Amino acid sequence: MAKSVLIISSSPRRQGNSDRLCDSFQQGAEKAGNRVEKVNLADLKYQFCSGCGSCESTHRCVYQDDIAKIAEKMLAADVIVLASPIYFYAVCGQLKTFLDRMLPYYQQISDKDFYYLFTAADSDPAAMDTAAGEMRSFLACLDDCREKGMVRGTGAYEKGSITDTPHPEEAYFMGTSV
Repeated sequence: MAKSVLIISSSPRRQGNSDRLCDSFQQGAEKAGNRVEKVNLADLKYQFCSGCGSCESTHRCVYQDDIAKIAEKMLAADVIVLASPIYFYAVCGQLKTFLDRMLPYYQQISDKDFYYLFTAADSDPAAMDTAAGEMRSFLACLDDCREKGMVRGTGAYEKGSITDTPHPEEAYFMGTSV
């Protein structure tokens, strides 16, 4: 049965390394017969969470920006892919801000499979342990959601250099397994 897959690319660079992994994952997931939509956070208008707390009672954010549209897509998806370049051993600020803004919605996000796509200049996969922990902490706040896979795209500093590694193929085959 075809699944609905939402890929969220947090790369600030179009066709940056993590964005390219998203494309590879998407190709694999589509080849397997799934419906796939990719969203680039760099194309959206959204603000930082202000910590006002009003969403705790209303389950709506006081900001009227693009986050609500993406949250609705997350709620409708069977599979969610979160992708980030790794900066200083952590996910980029765009993805962290996005996750913080899920506060009004996180209690509704349930029964989903999650995949993570990371890229870093460092050649050691352990350089992504903090980022993996950040994603697992987010997942721990959700109901019945599962981590299904992770690509640790090492050795990718210059834009596009990920293509010279085995990681795009890894992301592709991960996408075919959705």
